[in-house]
This record gives sequence, C-alpha cells and structure tokens, in this order.
Amino acid sequence: MGSNYKSSGPVTLSEEQILALQEKLARMRHDVVGRLANITAAAELIRLRPEKTEERLRLLLEQPHQAADCINQFSQEFEAFFGLTRL
Repeated sequence: MGSNYKSSGPVTLSEEQILALQEKLARMRHDVVGRLANITAAAELIRLRPEKTEERLRLLLEQPHQAADCINQFSQEFEAFFGLTRL
C-alpha cells in the first residue's frame, strides 16, 4: 500500500501539542461512538415502533455522514500537526 502523503520533514511536538492532539483524538472517538450508539438506538426503535420508521430512518441515515465528518476533521488536524500534505 503506497503513501498518498508527503512529509515536510522531521517534526518535534511539545508536550502541550501532544496533549492537544490526544484531546482531539478523544473528542473524535467520543463523537464517532456516539453516532454508532444513535444508529443502534434508531434501529432498535424502528424494530419496536415500526410506525415511527420514517422519523427514525432520517436520524439513522444522518449518522454515518456525521461520523465521517468527525473523522475527516480529525484527519485534517492530524495532517497539519505533522506537516503532511496530500500528493
């Protein structure tokens, strides 16, 4: 698997930067896990109350896009921290 990135060279991060990056990772993980929980809850509610399917389906279908947005935002911040550019 080839790399689609180019590094700007060696990177040194301060403890503060490392902790900030870890906080961003934790926030992204929390957001994605929350989206997965929403998907599970919506599916369970559809099973239990089929008359609410239309309403729950909208919520269910929004979640993957919102999770992907969280991951993409973290990825951009990660790339910036390490001076990575896409080829």
